[in-house]
Amino acid sequence: MTDFSLIETLRYEPDAGFVRLRLHLARLKRSARRLGFGGAERAQEELQKAVAGAAGPLRIRLTLDRQGAIAVTTAAFAPLSADAVWRVGLAETRLSSEDKLLRVKTTRRSVYETARAEFPSAEVDEVLLLNEKGEVCEGTITSIFLDDGSGFLKTPPIACGLLAGVLRTELICQRRARVARLSPDDLAKGDLYVGNSLRGLIRAKLRV
Repeated sequence: MTDFSLIETLRYEPDAGFVRLRLHLARLKRSARRLGFGGAERAQEELQKAVAGAAGPLRIRLTLDRQGAIAVTTAAFAPLSADAVWRVGLAETRLSSEDKLLRVKTTRRSVYETARAEFPSAEVDEVLLLNEKGEVCEGTITSIFLDDGSGFLKTPPIACGLLAGVLRTELICQRRARVARLSPDDLAKGDLYVGNSLRGLIRAKLRV
């Protein structure tokens, strides 16, 4: 498939600027290089144009297509409360650990949309997916983290078939998280979190 674009979703704070900008740009450039997309070097300039004069927090969505065209959209952003707990469901839809494009953030999202549609939106805030081997992978818009009391967060390895999330990368680099294969049963053996660069870490409760 070639009819997709690369995506980066960022958070902008007027006082602090773009959150985790270096990691977002590094991922975009790495993905563009791997897939043969041009134009990634212009991303930072386009992002700065998009937030000129911004007075409040923003959600920023940048896309880069195969022809090198960049589009940036912005929307007001309201952070979650510190004590927020997301209700999460476990999808029947499966990811393939052999699908290398799952490691890249793109507009090719049909498998995630299918998984999300398994649950009424009023009942869950996020849906988690397994791969064909029954291993925990990721949420439709988040990475998965488990605090099992070992002293660090466990997060599934990329080889299971999942995106190298920016928040996930940051936590691994800070040695706050380590990769480990997880089963659905493991998720009940500690404190579950989901998260992404936009919203940070969020406590999660698995829907039974």
